[in-house]
Amino acid sequence: MAYIGRQPSYGAFEKQDLTPDSSTTTFSLTYVVGSSSSILVSVAGVVQEPEVGYTISGGGANIVFTEAPTSGDNVYVQFLGFARDVAQLNSGSITSQTELAERAASDDFFLLYDTSALALKKIQTSNIVAASVNRTYTGDGSTQGFTVTSGVTAAQCLVTINGVVQTVTTDYTVSGTTLTFGTAPEASDAIQIRELPA
Repeated sequence: MAYIGRQPSYGAFEKQDLTPDSSTTTFSLTYVVGSSSSILVSVAGVVQEPEVGYTISGGGANIVFTEAPTSGDNVYVQFLGFARDVAQLNSGSITSQTELAERAASDDFFLLYDTSALALKKIQTSNIVAASVNRTYTGDGSTQGFTVTSGVTAAQCLVTINGVVQTVTTDYTVSGTTLTFGTAPEASDAIQIRELPA
């Protein structure tokens, strides 16, 4: 017979013994269960009916008996299945999709599926290689500052004027979203700024 997921090991159902004291009705379970019918409960050899003899509370972490088991009785829980907490996208925390039209901030995260771990993981943008950004401007003889992407550094910018490569910090600097030339490019100069990935 085929199974979705891991094939069960026959006869390997976990068991938890409980110690009754004739007054306690709520006991913590060793494993979180999805419903009251995911366990088989025996009190003094009598199998209890789910939702009649007992219920589940605390998100499946506790068993609550309708009547406190008597002290000295043999009480145990046989786990027939465990709850599996599976994250779902768009289950309440993500309500819409928005395309990011600019470079992601360094403290933003991306979600990715790790095939080796079979898990959904988050990765900070600073750990992702981004595509380069190309900007072209034309000099006017007076403007020294030109717009670049927030967070880019001078060392990440390859700058040319009329095809001549400019020297970092000698010919230009970057602060915030502005690349500033030491001397304003001449009128009609072709300025190209290539923002390289970090």
